[in-house]
Amino acid sequence: MAVESRFVVIRNGVEVETFMDKKAADEYDKMLDMADNLTAMLANSTLEITESLAEELSIFLAQNRENVLIALQAKKAKVEKKPVKAKANVANIAEQDKKTVAPKEQLNQAS
Repeated sequence: MAVESRFVVIRNGVEVETFMDKKAADEYDKMLDMADNLTAMLANSTLEITESLAEELSIFLAQNRENVLIALQAKKAKVEKKPVKAKANVANIAEQDKKTVAPKEQLNQAS
């Protein structure tokens, strides 16, 4: 008999999502908490939007929180670092070639 661990995110008594690992379930639950907070903030604003649009917008913003923080200048964008190619030193390459080339005597003995 196989045993499986499953992590279920429950909101208002309803199973929302099931995950196989705890970290993913916790991240999803945290995202939903942020979306709930954003929905409440939008409901308290003077904006005239429907409840469903406020929920959709809140979920979108919560899912893209890293980009939102960058847009709000609360966080710096990650800069992709390109690997630095080392310039070849001709003298070192020539020296390595000398070390790897077998002397003629060794080649003659191998034959």
